[in-house]
Amino acid sequence: MLAYRHAFHAGNHADVLKHLVLAQVLRYMGEKDKPYTLVDTHAGAGGYSLAGRYAQKRGEFESGIGRLWDHPDLPAALADYVALVKQFNGGGALEQYPGSPGLAQMLLRPTDRLSLYELHPTDNRILESFLGQRPHTKVLMSDGFAGLQKELPPPSRRGAVLIDPSYELKTDYAKVVGAVRECLSRFAQGTVMVWYPQVQIVEAAQLPKRLMGAAKEAPKGWLHVTLHVHRGEGDGFGLHGSGMFVINPPFVLHDTLAALMPLLTELLGQYEGARFTLEQDLGRG
Repeated sequence: MLAYRHAFHAGNHADVLKHLVLAQVLRYMGEKDKPYTLVDTHAGAGGYSLAGRYAQKRGEFESGIGRLWDHPDLPAALADYVALVKQFNGGGALEQYPGSPGLAQMLLRPTDRLSLYELHPTDNRILESFLGQRPHTKVLMSDGFAGLQKELPPPSRRGAVLIDPSYELKTDYAKVVGAVRECLSRFAQGTVMVWYPQVQIVEAAQLPKRLMGAAKEAPKGWLHVTLHVHRGEGDGFGLHGSGMFVINPPFVLHDTLAALMPLLTELLGQYEGARFTLEQDLGRG
């Protein structure tokens, strides 16, 4: 886990899907005056240089945010996400990409709380420098899975959790399911967002069904969206796509994604089989 650096992948198709959904959830949370808490269990560095050697080595952002950067007439939610990335760049050229903490910094209000967990010492140091002085913010170099016990329920009883480990270790898949159960047992009404990779291993294929089982008692149900952009490498490995599983989602999120996912698939797809899926369970009301 400590060897993983998201800088190699910043701004790729998986980041687009993850951060599009995150932005919509945080926009919705901000519509009510009462403060809320965002817990990010695997925060990363907070922002990434796309001109640096890590991002340039693979150039993954070019087939992700790069394909949206100058596209005209995007649907409102997609245009909002691109506008946030442009804000992070100060209105100039695409040279930086915000991680989830960077997006949170732009979307949370001063009264909202932010808890950021990151174990990689270099990324944690960058994150502390970037957001350590923000009011109501904690930057912790400790295990985000374990941290949920301390974070939930949040003081205002309004909150969201983002869970997106690297999944370099197969044990992360089971930890994610356990973390979701922990979240719902401590804070049943909370919104929980889980990002996961579409890769050819059993654990990844089984994760959505396991999350559905863990979320079956969630009061507002769940939403599951995937974006599959290419076949992967010739040997069957590589990141084919990704998914976001949202528990207790904003009620508007399904219709928002239904309107923009066909275009997003067209723009980010890298072969004729590119596709998306979108499904929802409305819960117990």
